[in-house]
Amino acid sequence: MGDDLVAWGEVTDRLAALGRRLADDDYPTEAADRADGVAHVLEQSLCWLGWSVFHADPRRPAFHRQNDLVTQWGGPNADNVYRHARVEPGRRYRIRGLMHSCEEFILAVRAGFMHLPTWGTLVEVTASELGIGEGDEIDIVVGEGGDVPLPEGSLTVSIREYYFDWREAEPATFTIECLDADAAAPAERRSPATLATQLREGIDGVVHSVEHWNRYLRERRAEGEDNRFRPPFAQAKGLDAARYAFCFWDLGPDDALVVEVPRPPAPYWTFQLYEMGWFELVDVTERISSLNHTQAPVDADDRIRLVVSHVDPGVANWLDAGGRRTGLLTFRAFWTDGEVPTPATRVVPVEQAAAALPPATRTVDSRQRSEQLAARRRHLAWRFRT
Repeated sequence: MGDDLVAWGEVTDRLAALGRRLADDDYPTEAADRADGVAHVLEQSLCWLGWSVFHADPRRPAFHRQNDLVTQWGGPNADNVYRHARVEPGRRYRIRGLMHSCEEFILAVRAGFMHLPTWGTLVEVTASELGIGEGDEIDIVVGEGGDVPLPEGSLTVSIREYYFDWREAEPATFTIECLDADAAAPAERRSPATLATQLREGIDGVVHSVEHWNRYLRERRAEGEDNRFRPPFAQAKGLDAARYAFCFWDLGPDDALVVEVPRPPAPYWTFQLYEMGWFELVDVTERISSLNHTQAPVDADDRIRLVVSHVDPGVANWLDAGGRRTGLLTFRAFWTDGEVPTPATRVVPVEQAAAALPPATRTVDSRQRSEQLAARRRHLAWRFRT
């Protein structure tokens, strides 16, 4: 049997072992959570085997969309589209496209993905810094003498597109090509040895992703107290632009978490809900599990107040925990001009949640809530072309 078939056997064996790991007590224990876990392993297989096998050649780069409505990992931002292309130091690449309704992007040159042994952000630049805005053409050269350098250790060019105002409109398009002379020659057929290497890299990515993010969430939760935010932080080796604050909720079916924070000194901020174990967004197409600076009304005293609960309290700033007893509420603030405040929290009975907010708090009825959710679905259908 050739090395490619040996490697394929290793892939199937390790997937079977990973599935058995989901029954261990350090993973979520509810039956529905376990079902989500099996689906998560399938997603990670699609993501990382696809990346390693079909996006392996830096002479033939193509953007691999991840963290969309299917292949989520590592706490994706609900306002983003993520794209990654494999690159190699010493080469030059050209990225072209159209912004359409995309309002901003961050282009990052990275040494690898966060769940892998080698990772980190090496270069970071925004569309605005490159003079590119909504509706503009995109034409960027990456590499020596270009718009963006490609330092030693570079593995990917990654793009995070930002859609702040969830409209029904054409999303951004991006293409990438290698400008080097050897990229013009036809590629050789994939050899068994090459495929074996790609398969082994891919299954490493699957296992590392599933194990890393479950462990990461457990460790972060153990650092604080449930239903309380820890102070905002910058992720080491992550984006310079980003500040995060974590609150792990533990809410019964009739509980509500009331959150209050001064508006941060940042042009972009957002609250988003994530599942334990898998670090995926909570039912992003089926529930209102995120609100950003364009969607969440700010009170007259310049403070943001919102409610996390399983039952709709009838207030505009509601995040739907979707029947998940525990999970992670993340507060993001990007491009800050000053210290990001730590949100305050309290748990109240859900029927008292509206009364715990100022009298002028905006309310919504069931019809308005349905329209809000339908509008979000329509935008996501445009953004991800589904």
